[in-house]
Amino acid sequence: MKKPYQSLEDNSTNNMIQVIYHKLTSNILHIGLVILLTFSTTLNAQEGDPAKGKTLFNTNCAACHKLDKKMTGPALRNVEQRLADDEGLDREWLNAWIRNSAGMVKSGDAYANKIFNEYGGAAMTAFPTLTDQDITDILAYTAAEPEAKPEVAVATGQPTQATEDGISNKLILGALALLFALLAMALILVRKTLNRFAEAKGVDIAKDKSLPIWKAFAENQFLVLVTTIFFLLASAYFVYGYLMQIGVDQGYQPVQPIHFSHKIHAGDNGIDCKYCHSSARVSKTSGIPSLNVCMNCHKSVYEYTGETTAKYDKAFYDGEIQKLYAAAGWSDADQKYTGEAQPVKWVRIHNLPDFAYFNHSQHVSVAGVECQTCHGPVEEMEEVYQYSPLTMGWCIDCHRKTEVKVKDNAYYTKIHEQLSKKYGVDKLTAAQMGGLECGKCHY
Repeated sequence: MKKPYQSLEDNSTNNMIQVIYHKLTSNILHIGLVILLTFSTTLNAQEGDPAKGKTLFNTNCAACHKLDKKMTGPALRNVEQRLADDEGLDREWLNAWIRNSAGMVKSGDAYANKIFNEYGGAAMTAFPTLTDQDITDILAYTAAEPEAKPEVAVATGQPTQATEDGISNKLILGALALLFALLAMALILVRKTLNRFAEAKGVDIAKDKSLPIWKAFAENQFLVLVTTIFFLLASAYFVYGYLMQIGVDQGYQPVQPIHFSHKIHAGDNGIDCKYCHSSARVSKTSGIPSLNVCMNCHKSVYEYTGETTAKYDKAFYDGEIQKLYAAAGWSDADQKYTGEAQPVKWVRIHNLPDFAYFNHSQHVSVAGVECQTCHGPVEEMEEVYQYSPLTMGWCIDCHRKTEVKVKDNAYYTKIHEQLSKKYGVDKLTAAQMGGLECGKCHY
């Protein structure tokens, strides 16, 4: 039987448990709020999205800033925390600086003028369109831990698929060679065995009394005459082919003083050929780009981060960038020119004879010929070489086959009408427009 005071004990116990529960819950909530407030005041940048911040950083900031390296502007890793600790500047100051740095300098702000003078009076681009959330995302990206760089797969001593295939092919060829050798030995042994059986049975094996092949050939005058004529014609053919190659440098691939990879620049990065060879549009020659053109990008691109091979690893490409800096007289540490520039002695690859006239602008701007038509797939070449023979026959064949792009091309409007009537065609080739006249290329 339940005691009369048992229900009272149960109620008091339940009430005590509820009180303790509520107190614990309240304390836990207070502790959580304290932790959140602490993180929010010390790590404001973590409120943002680092992934979005990375995109915004690359779009707006990467031209002048790196996270861990001083460039045109200071390194920005943990910039908000550093400014708060060292200068006592808060997020509000950063927002104002990012949106209008020039205004901050003119206002007389001490740190704004300090950083402005430290970097040679280079004005930072204003970004008034960036919202508070955008800046928060960018600062979150700058506060994130550095990403671990993936190990570059260069020569490791491990067999690649290509070497494994090569080894398997060699094994197959070796096995076949061994098999043929065993067959040859077996045939020799069989012949010797048959000869011994014949001798044991008293069988006389008639020896071959035929003439040697060279003597039989010498006695056949017709065969000697035909063979002589064949060798004379074959020799003439090869001599003619060899002489016709004199002065043809197809495949010529010199070593340059600075390794410039067209595969990386024109292929991987998609840089237009005419960005570097700008004079090809308006001049007879395509021109050699000045080092200032290279430094337009390489002031910021100080190391290689793309794919590598066993022959061309990251250290190799970084070393070539340092050669460029030395030639241009650029100090990467001080982010300024030293004035000690050195000429780069590039080795010419494509070199037409002096008696042959070729105008790049006529082909590139007027005719609309792509660079790859003559120079081959340069976007795939690690080291550029002469792709086409560049002979007279090669040029003439191109003029005979290539149709001139006359549509919406005012340069050809009048002459196209006249020649279309003359030849009775709608489309004209370069040959029909005088592309085979000697004076066009030899003057």
